[in-house]
Amino acid sequence: MQDSTKVLTVNELADYLRVHRSTIYRLLKKGELPGFKIGSDWRFNIEAIDAWRLHQGAAELEAMGISSGAET
Repeated sequence: MQDSTKVLTVNELADYLRVHRSTIYRLLKKGELPGFKIGSDWRFNIEAIDAWRLHQGAAELEAMGISSGAET
C-alpha cells in the first residue's frame, strides 16, 4: 500500500483529529464522516478525511456569513 492511500482505524483517526473516540462514532452515526467498514471495524482513508476537514471549515465560514475568498 502506498502512503498516499493510508487508512486509519478509529483510534488513529481520533488521535489525528485530536478528539475522543466517541466523537468519531457519533459523527459516523450521523453520517457526517467519510469511512468504510471492514467486517465490524471502521476504517478511514486519510485523503478523504483531509478533504472532509477542508469542507467542514468552508461550511462553518459560510454559516457565519464569511466568504473564504473575499476580503472586507
